[in-house]
Amino acid sequence: MELFKEYSKIFVEKFMEYLPNLITSLIILLVGLWLIKLTMKLLKKVFIKRDVDISLQRFLLNLLNWVFKFVLFVIVISQMGIETTSLIAMLGAAGLAVGLALQGSLSNFAGGVLIILFKPFKLGDFIEAQGESGTVKEITIFYTNILTINNQLVIIPNGKLSNENIKNYTSEGKRRDVITIGISYDSDIKKAKEVLVELMKEQENILKDPEPVVFVAELADSSVNLSARFWALNEHFWDCHFHTMEEAKTRLESAGIVIPFPQRDVHIFKDNE
Repeated sequence: MELFKEYSKIFVEKFMEYLPNLITSLIILLVGLWLIKLTMKLLKKVFIKRDVDISLQRFLLNLLNWVFKFVLFVIVISQMGIETTSLIAMLGAAGLAVGLALQGSLSNFAGGVLIILFKPFKLGDFIEAQGESGTVKEITIFYTNILTINNQLVIIPNGKLSNENIKNYTSEGKRRDVITIGISYDSDIKKAKEVLVELMKEQENILKDPEPVVFVAELADSSVNLSARFWALNEHFWDCHFHTMEEAKTRLESAGIVIPFPQRDVHIFKDNE
C-alpha cells in the first residue's frame, strides 16, 4: 500500500510537471488544425480566382493539406518534449521500407504528377486509353476515373496511363466524322454525291468551314464506297453523325440510288462427260 502511494505521488508530480507542455501541445494542435483548414479555403479561392485547372487544384490542395498536417505533427510532438531527430530518422526508414513495398503505387503517384503537369487530358474530356473509352470523371493522385457511354465507371492506374498512348477526342474542340456509304455500280455517282453533300450542308450544327465533302473512297467487290466527311463541335458531333447516317439511306433511296448488300456471282459449268 505504501509502495502504491509512493508511485501515485511520483506519477502526480510528473504529470503536473508535464501538464503545461501537454496543454500547450493541445492548444497548438487545435489552433494548427484550424489554421490549416482556413489556409486550404483561402488557397482554394485563390486557385478559383486564378482559373487554375480543377485537376491541378485538387492535386495541390491534397498534397499541401498532408504537408501542413505533417509539419504540425512534428511541432506538436516537439512541444511535448519528444526528440524529433530520432523520430524523423525512424519515419524516413519506415518510408523507405514502405516505398519499396509499394513500388506500383509510387509509379501511379509519379504518373499522376505527370498527368497533372503536362495535362494530356482534363476533367470532362472524352478519351480512349488502355482499351477503354469514356469521359474523364476524376483525376486523383493514384488513379483516373472515366465514365463510359454505358455509364460504367472505369478506374485506370496513372502509372500505365502516363506511359502509354492516350487518344483525346475533346481537346481540339471539334471533330471530323467519316461515314462510308456503299452504292451499287449501276447507280449515278455524281447524283449520290450531290444528295449527301446537300444533306450535310443543310444541317446547322455541321461546320461550313471546313466544308463537308464526299468522294469515292473505294471500288469494293459489291459496291462503290463513298466517303462522306464533315466537321462538328464536340457537343453536336454524335447528333450530326446519327442524323446523317439515317437520312443518307432514306434520301439516297428516294433519289433512286441503290445501296447494295454483299453479293457474289456463282457460275455453274456442266460437265459434258
